[in-house]
Amino acid sequence: MAMPSGARSQTRAAWSLAVVPQFSSLDIHRDWVPLLERLEHDSGIRLELKSAATIPKFEAEVLAGQADFAYLNPYHQVMAHRAQGYLPMVRDSQPLSGILVVRKDDPIRSVQELQGREVGFPAPNAFGASLWMRALLAEREKVQIRPLYLQTHSNVYRQVVRGKTVAGGGIAHTLEQERDEVRAELRVLMETPGAAPHPLSAHPRVPAEVRQAVTQTLLRLAASPATQPLLKAVHLPALMLADQARDYAPLERFRLERYVVLPTPGA
Repeated sequence: MAMPSGARSQTRAAWSLAVVPQFSSLDIHRDWVPLLERLEHDSGIRLELKSAATIPKFEAEVLAGQADFAYLNPYHQVMAHRAQGYLPMVRDSQPLSGILVVRKDDPIRSVQELQGREVGFPAPNAFGASLWMRALLAEREKVQIRPLYLQTHSNVYRQVVRGKTVAGGGIAHTLEQERDEVRAELRVLMETPGAAPHPLSAHPRVPAEVRQAVTQTLLRLAASPATQPLLKAVHLPALMLADQARDYAPLERFRLERYVVLPTPGA
C-alpha cells in the first residue's frame, strides 16, 4: 500500500518508538517487531523500537522528548502531554483496570489487612498497577502500605506466588498473559475503576502527515481478520482513535501527581 505523498515527502529513515517495559525486552521485541514490519510494508514508514531497561528510564526518555512515538500508560500520557505535547493517536477500546493480587491460598480477604505491610508494584508511576492503586489504597481505603518496586508486572506476580511479598499490583491484561501455573496461584483482592488504556502517541515534531499515515494504516490492519492478531499481540485488539481531552485530560482531576515519583535524570 502506497504511503500518502505528504507523509512520503516528510519521512526519514526511521522514527523511534519507545514502549513502556511492562514485560521483558525479549517479550516486547517478540510482540512489536512483526507489527512494525507490517506497518513499514504497508505505509513506507519505519518505526524503530527502542527499549528502556526499566519503567523509570522509559519515563525519563519520554519526558525529555527523546522518543518520536511512544506506547505509554494513561498517566504517562498526561505527563508526556504536559512536558512535551505528545499527541495520542490510537488506543484499545477496552478500559484498563488495575488489580491487586494475593496468593490464592492466602487468608487475606480485605485490603485493610495490608495495613503497614510490604506490597509489590512494577514501578511508582505504572498507572493501574501502581499509581492509581496506591492512591486508592491511601485515599479511599485509608490503608498505608510499604511499596516495593520490582520493575516489571511479571516480577510482581512471581514475587507474590513465591511468598516474597504479600500482595502485588498489576493490570488485568498482563495477568492474562502470564503462564497458567502463575495465574492459578493468584486471586484478585481489589480492582480499580476502568480508565482509557495505553495510547500510541506521537511527539508534535512528527509531521501531521506521518502521524495520519501511521494511524490509518494501524486502523486498517486492525480491521482485517488476517492482520488483527498483530494488534492483539501488542494489547491493541480493538483499536480506536484516541483523544487527549476525552480520554486522558480527565485523569487530572484525581490529583495523582501527589503519588508520582519523577525519574532522576541519568538514572
